[in-house]
Amino acid sequence: MVHDLIISGGTVVDGSGAEPVKADVAVDGGRITRIGDLGDAEAGRRIDAAGQLVTPGFVDLHTHLDAQVGWDPEMRSSSYHGVTTALIGNCGVTFAPVGEKNRRYLAELMEAVEDIAADAIMDGLPWDWTSYGEYLDTVQALQPALNVVGLAGHSAIRFEAMGDKSMDEGVQASDEELETITRLVRESVEQGAVGFSTSRFLGHKVPDGRLTPGTWADARETEAIQKAIVEGGGAGSLFQVAPDFGSRFDIEMQMFETGAEQGCHVMFSGGAGPKGDGGVSRFSEFLARNNEGGRRMTGICHTRPSGAMFGLAQAIPFRNTPWKELMELPDIAARIEALRDPATKARLIERSLETGMTVNPEQLHPMGTDINPDYDLDNRNNLQQLAEAAGQHPVEYYIERLIETEGRELWNYWAFGGHLENQWNYMRMPHCVPMLADAGAHVGVFTDTDSPTFLLSELTRDRGVYSLEEAVHRITGKSAEVLGLKERGLIREGWHADLNVIDYENLATCQPEYVNDFPHNGGRFIVKSQGYTATIVGGEIIVENAVYTGKRPGLVIREFARD
Repeated sequence: MVHDLIISGGTVVDGSGAEPVKADVAVDGGRITRIGDLGDAEAGRRIDAAGQLVTPGFVDLHTHLDAQVGWDPEMRSSSYHGVTTALIGNCGVTFAPVGEKNRRYLAELMEAVEDIAADAIMDGLPWDWTSYGEYLDTVQALQPALNVVGLAGHSAIRFEAMGDKSMDEGVQASDEELETITRLVRESVEQGAVGFSTSRFLGHKVPDGRLTPGTWADARETEAIQKAIVEGGGAGSLFQVAPDFGSRFDIEMQMFETGAEQGCHVMFSGGAGPKGDGGVSRFSEFLARNNEGGRRMTGICHTRPSGAMFGLAQAIPFRNTPWKELMELPDIAARIEALRDPATKARLIERSLETGMTVNPEQLHPMGTDINPDYDLDNRNNLQQLAEAAGQHPVEYYIERLIETEGRELWNYWAFGGHLENQWNYMRMPHCVPMLADAGAHVGVFTDTDSPTFLLSELTRDRGVYSLEEAVHRITGKSAEVLGLKERGLIREGWHADLNVIDYENLATCQPEYVNDFPHNGGRFIVKSQGYTATIVGGEIIVENAVYTGKRPGLVIREFARD
């Protein structure tokens, strides 16, 4: 027999958490057909994986690639980092179901919440759907490189049912409106959504400053939605939440618990705080209790400190007129030239000393200019420390460093995930998946799409936060189980051939780059990787040594393992 593909001589980390084993892997017709010693078996293509890892493809449980897939079906930067299946539609921000008159509103909402221009969204997608099932048909017709799983979103559904008042605090759905909401939820899940998403985060605002539809929904509405999710898709269907832990912690926890009791698999975004153990013990107990007796609940979190990447491309940590005028110059080269002018520099420093920075300089960390970024996980090089060592004010030091690096260096803002020991303990909780890459969102401000690469290299290989087999398990077998994926997430004979071949010792994330490749010349950060010999979706190599092959075999997955 001549196999389609043989990956030979690699160390198989199968995604189950089991010890790695050396084995060959054969692929035929998009499926794994043999695992073991294949000797001199023939193949149409052979990958020599000696000294490398063979893992399942990674499953990213939190992306916003709903819009980007329309003009970037290769789904960068996720596909640079071993992701083979992406969950879209998180945080309640989706494009279906939608009536024709509401399309522009959904695009503007995505722009306000996730930093993607509404015009790009309107022009970059065909908008040939109304129902959620029709939307999934469109995504499949776009021929994505990666597999796609979709959530139906609260913002689209509540706005469809309630109109403009859906965003007003204190306004709840009437009985008739709630019936429409639950019907649309049920129909969307029946048509292929893996579940439903909502945002209650007080930072998610629409263009007029109000909060997204669903933010103020009461327990009557969320319980009815949870019931509709299970009616439409069965026990284990997803209820995803971007929660408001700041002002409604106990209410959110009760909502999670109610959802798990009703049969949903509840998935929420979170992380550890600075005080004590950062809440790890409390969340650990809560998650353990809500994964007993058939209930299901999962927390997901970021893998590294993040929140913004400041530099001269777009985002800056100042809000005053001289900086506004500087950033209105056409490009980084022009901005650096202006900074070198003593008068301009002096004016920037003088005004910025008066107004201050928009962030704490202790939370800003330079990423260097080497091919691989320095994320300063030992916290020895924040802006405050560097400025004090140089005998300068942080404003002065920041400007000098911009000039020194010709505007090429980025500064990572530790807005969240910066309490490292607590965060790492949070990530180690049995019911936590460290996979919140936020791909497709906030693209002009920062990128976390390198999360799986960072997890495996800096946190697992270099710092031992996880064992290798546990790290791989969390972002493959465990994350696939959260979604209820069938025959994906593990390396097993007969299962789908979604795979990575990884040069583990040389695995690394590269510096983020700011590019203008969105519709209407829109800008965004992309981040490439080193060490992925091949990423394989459905038996087809889509990326080989950081170069796209042109293959786009991704499937929109609409059927899930349910009770």
